[in-house]
Amino acid sequence: MDIESETDRIQEFVDKGNYHAAINIAISALNECRRIEEQTGVDKFIAVIKGIVNTMDEEFGSKS
Repeated sequence: MDIESETDRIQEFVDKGNYHAAINIAISALNECRRIEEQTGVDKFIAVIKGIVNTMDEEFGSKS
C-alpha cells in the first residue's frame, strides 16, 4: 500500500468536508495495513483518523 498516496486521497475528502468518506477510507486503509502486518501504516492511519476527528471537533464542537 502506498501510504502517502492514500493519505493524500483522504485529505481531499477532508478538504471537501466529506468527513464520512474520509474516515471510511482511512479505516479501510488501516485494516489493509493490519492485514499485511504493516504497523507503520496502522499507526499512520490512526493518526489520520484522529486528525479528522480533531478537524470535526474544531468545526462542529462546542466552543465552551
